[in-house]
Amino acid sequence: MTLAYALDDWYCVAMLDDLPAGARRETRLLEQDISISNDAESGIVVAGKDGKTHPHQIAFGHVWTSLGTAPRPLFEIPEGDEPGRKLVPCGVVRVKCSPLRAVENFLDVAHFPFVHTDILGAEPHTEVAPYKVKVREENDEVWATKVKFYQPQAAHSADDGIVTDYVYRVPTPMVSVLYKTCPPKPEAQDVIAIFVQPLDEETCDVWPWMALYDDHSTMAQLIQFQQEIFLQDRSILENQMPRKLPLDPRMEIPTRADLTSVAYRQWLKRRGATYGAEVAPA
Repeated sequence: MTLAYALDDWYCVAMLDDLPAGARRETRLLEQDISISNDAESGIVVAGKDGKTHPHQIAFGHVWTSLGTAPRPLFEIPEGDEPGRKLVPCGVVRVKCSPLRAVENFLDVAHFPFVHTDILGAEPHTEVAPYKVKVREENDEVWATKVKFYQPQAAHSADDGIVTDYVYRVPTPMVSVLYKTCPPKPEAQDVIAIFVQPLDEETCDVWPWMALYDDHSTMAQLIQFQQEIFLQDRSILENQMPRKLPLDPRMEIPTRADLTSVAYRQWLKRRGATYGAEVAPA
């Protein structure tokens, strides 16, 4: 377990809509008990069990905090500020798996036909076409581009099956952002992200968030659609062994479709971002 790197990242710990004046959320972050409250005088306050307060900021409709002394800058999602988009915080899902496993699963296209059958994928359309993955050195983020996959229902707004264009982005070890074809507005891309809150190395809370062009679906319909997708993932995630994410390629053999996963694991290892990871002995 290496906490040193993890401490200086920002983590989503509450949805702003769930914190009206006087509300309080008790939770855990990196094995520390914390509370998030909305005080009538002080506003949002994030504090540890010992009473020590932690920095916070509001982004993407959520409260974020860091337990470190020198937090890195929080990443941006500029598309969230574009006029006409519907911003959809989708609640939270508790998952008994490594927070890094949750991110890696979000990056995996190959499981769509088997886990999200007749929604994000379907047989016989199971092949993952070649795509590109690189670490963008200017901001040290993992990006997968030119990903294409046939989907019977790419979004709640979709009427028919389409070949969906995907771009995956990993700005921090426990966040992933997906840009994909927007069915009602093909010239644009929908944005779907997961913000993973590590309770400990083998348990996490996952906060899905979306920025969509969709004038026809209600917020409740959009949230239900995304929750359904992630609950299908949860059953798979909670049965993966080992629970922590192996960083040594000899521990889990990758395939050609796993290029993003391989790049993500190598990137974590280079950063020393091993909280929630299984590291092979030297």
